[in-house]
Amino acid sequence: QVHLVESGGGLVQAGDSLRLSCKASGRTSSISAMAWFRQVPGKEQIFVAAVTWSGGNSYYADSVKGRFTISRDNAKNTVYLQMNSVKPEDTAVYFCAAAVRWDIATMTWRTVYDYWGQGTQVTVSS
Repeated sequence: QVHLVESGGGLVQAGDSLRLSCKASGRTSSISAMAWFRQVPGKEQIFVAAVTWSGGNSYYADSVKGRFTISRDNAKNTVYLQMNSVKPEDTAVYFCAAAVRWDIATMTWRTVYDYWGQGTQVTVSS
């Protein structure tokens, strides 16, 4: 089992920066990749970004490419999402997820991820 805990959410203004953290514990050696998803009320979780656990290769949704950066610190078992130039449409609950088996072709699928955090709210005011 892997336990994920997110932190770093809050209320910011458009154009500001924010960094989310996700600390993993438990059987972290089983993790192949980690990702961030986000969800607004009444809608499904959508993929934001992913990073491979060993190589640190990163992938992004088009909507955040160039503004968000995902990274991981294996020594701390932590994944980060640096959010720059945030927009009101970035407002959502952000979830961290970890996958045991992962592939680029299916990285945006929620069902690929085995473990999820509880989510952290990010609100961007205009």
